[in-house]
Amino acid sequence: MAFTFSGEQRALGDAVAAFLAEHGDESAVRALSETELGYDPAVWRVLAEQLGVVGLIVPECHGGSGAGLIELAVVCEEFGKTLFCGPYLSSAVLATSLLVEMGDDVINAALLPALAGGERTATVALDEGGGTWDPASVGTTATRTSDGWTVSGTKRFVLDGASADVLLVVAAGPRVFAVDRTAPGVTVTPLQTLDRTRRQADITFAAAPARPLDGDAAVALRRSLDIGMVMLAAEQAGGARRALDMAVHYARQRYQFGRAIGSFQAVKHMCADLLVETESAYSAAYYAAWALAGKGADTDAVGSVNLAAAFCADAFLKVAGDNIQIHGGIGFTWEHPAHLYLRRARSGAKLFGDSSYHRDRYLADILRAAS
Repeated sequence: MAFTFSGEQRALGDAVAAFLAEHGDESAVRALSETELGYDPAVWRVLAEQLGVVGLIVPECHGGSGAGLIELAVVCEEFGKTLFCGPYLSSAVLATSLLVEMGDDVINAALLPALAGGERTATVALDEGGGTWDPASVGTTATRTSDGWTVSGTKRFVLDGASADVLLVVAAGPRVFAVDRTAPGVTVTPLQTLDRTRRQADITFAAAPARPLDGDAAVALRRSLDIGMVMLAAEQAGGARRALDMAVHYARQRYQFGRAIGSFQAVKHMCADLLVETESAYSAAYYAAWALAGKGADTDAVGSVNLAAAFCADAFLKVAGDNIQIHGGIGFTWEHPAHLYLRRARSGAKLFGDSSYHRDRYLADILRAAS
């Protein structure tokens, strides 16, 4: 298979890269990571209104671009390169794809235009502490009352949970409910995590009023989680690329004993190994996006998603860690950006389950598809 990007896909990546060079450089990332919200709403609105990337996979009938998963991966790659501070993975990827896959016309008409336009954000509240993101393990309950529905339970490590306007809560069944973050019975506890560029929160629901979403929640959740894992993999590939570029640039500029350290065999071999890791991560992420978009057989999508999730997480960890080693003492300092990439790599490696979980899931899915 020969995979090449179209002219439109390359132009999309160039436009996002140019925007981030102006609004998402290292100084902006450091500043935003120290704010209470964690991102700039004005920048988010520009991304939505002028670049149209916030509503990239929102159908055109709801004010979005109606684009595909390859285009979404292109954007996530660029965000990964700069450690973009914003609720893209939570709102524009996970929540949006879940709403689209659920197919509830009434709720989609109410939420998707606002999400695509950058007026509101949403996130998915699923994990309850097991770290598996498995809907079958959910213990949150939903109760029908005379006034409608309420949900009760605790969700852990909710992406951008403290800033999202709408929480898509997964209850036992599974079923999906839309809950306003400011509704009575909702208690949000922001978490102090290793990676301040990506916010997480614990959320407790105590008979919080909720709106049920119609649709096959089990199928929609599986599809949405697969999309989220692949987009995280694309982001990790982008982060690995930037860390590799940092390492190679430093190896060329740093001199010891009268020669660039990149000319020493040990550093040469290390950089070559990191190049292999990075290129392989790109191949894994984009093949998974291609297969998940329906271009390959069903077994391609089943296997590629899990392998991309496992491999890209490990590759980013490897490249980000060795980038610090190549930089030597300066790489360990707070002032150098190398540690920011390692923090993002470590947090992302646990986000949807660790590499062992994804490999186990891969084997189980392959066996299920073969039976």
